[in-house]
Amino acid sequence: MVARVISVEPFDIVVFGATGDLAKRKLIPALYERALAGQMPAESRVIGASRRAMTLEEFRAFAREAVMESTSHPDPDVLARFLSQISYVMVDAASDEGWDDLCQRLAQAPERVRVFYLAVGPDLFDDICARIGAHGLVTGKTRVVVEKPVGKNLASARAVNAAVGKVFPEESVFRIDHYLGKETVQNLMALRFANALLEPVWNQAHVDHVQITVAESLGVAGRAGYYDTAGALRDMVQNHMLQLLCLVAMEPPVTMDADAVRDEKLKVLKALEPINEANAEYLTVRGQYRAGASAGGAVPGYQEELGAADPSETETFVAIKAEIGNWRWAGVPFYLRTGKRLASRVSEIVVAFKPIPHSVFDDSAGQIRANRLVIRLQPDEGVKLWLMIKDPGPGGMRLQHVPLDMSFAEAFGVRNVDAYERLIMDVVRGNQTLFMRRDEVEAAWRWVDPILDAWRNSREAPKPYTAGTWGPSASIALIERDGRTWMDDA
Repeated sequence: MVARVISVEPFDIVVFGATGDLAKRKLIPALYERALAGQMPAESRVIGASRRAMTLEEFRAFAREAVMESTSHPDPDVLARFLSQISYVMVDAASDEGWDDLCQRLAQAPERVRVFYLAVGPDLFDDICARIGAHGLVTGKTRVVVEKPVGKNLASARAVNAAVGKVFPEESVFRIDHYLGKETVQNLMALRFANALLEPVWNQAHVDHVQITVAESLGVAGRAGYYDTAGALRDMVQNHMLQLLCLVAMEPPVTMDADAVRDEKLKVLKALEPINEANAEYLTVRGQYRAGASAGGAVPGYQEELGAADPSETETFVAIKAEIGNWRWAGVPFYLRTGKRLASRVSEIVVAFKPIPHSVFDDSAGQIRANRLVIRLQPDEGVKLWLMIKDPGPGGMRLQHVPLDMSFAEAFGVRNVDAYERLIMDVVRGNQTLFMRRDEVEAAWRWVDPILDAWRNSREAPKPYTAGTWGPSASIALIERDGRTWMDDA
């Protein structure tokens, strides 16, 4: 099956932080793949902007290396054409150095879609946006892409949003969460809203609970400096995991228009039951990995990777029991779990349905297990619906719990598009459906801040867990005291 490619008009994309890790690992390879798919018109330009002194030839060599590391079989002709569309300008975000050069390049095509991608730390957002505005670079077709984290708490998120909002109207601001660009996340909306099968049972009358797991087998090496100022709650829960929760729990939007979808997600965030000092001890678990084994070898603990003289109390694991106070989900727990150095790398959503009210089969049929829908985001994107069926053959009724399994790669025979590819093209088209609105970001922080405050005031250190396991034993107790268990085999 050949994927349908939607054409786009010529555009300019200016990548601030163009020599950084995000640009090398994700942005440049994503733009190359879109060129390979025919979505980089010949007139389009990629302008790298960074304070590092670098010649055009050096930056193109950097871009070439980024592409070669991301794909084993690049197309020589497409790669050569793509590299010819790349230029570089040395720009200092904190001064006027290089800005005249950038202005001159953009002035060559003032009518074109213009994207400013801020692949830099949030401490530079204000300076860059202010200078974009001061140099008159905002047009009617300008968009700005803001990477997470949008703040470290509600107050700082409001400050970041205000700084960006001084220069760009809200309809031009694209706060990116790459999880929302994953194929399976969008298929969650297709499953819910394009099929009559699931929606009638998508509520507290039929759903027992929901589990959302984002597990990483790697540690924090290379990101330790940033991570120690963030932790798992800020790094993963406040954005990625709450967005996944919203897509599971939201009401059907009137249309798939961006604001209609984001209105419904906002309602979910506002309906989350508060977690604070009064109940955080019972509804949350935070942990920190110690030395252990991963991928067949010994790995150091977080403190060793951090290399700091004083012990850190930053959490590398979080488990939360969240509840939504509305009619659809009243009484249905949402168990969230994320961490570094866990047993395997996996991101998935498990919707566990309630068991049948009465079995008509005798004991010889075997145990009847409840249905569950497993939506796998990575590493193997797909959907499984676990059902009870009869074991084939004679000998009576023997029931088995088996999945209806749809792997996207096998079902459609096409390459899974990286999330950044899809999201960059959505920015160019001006489609904000998969991006967070300002009030969404602030509502998420409004729920997360009291948890952070409760942890800080408790003065209890994160619970240790061995690298290569599924986290501290307290996270198992969190779910098993409700008579449930983590579905690590899903």
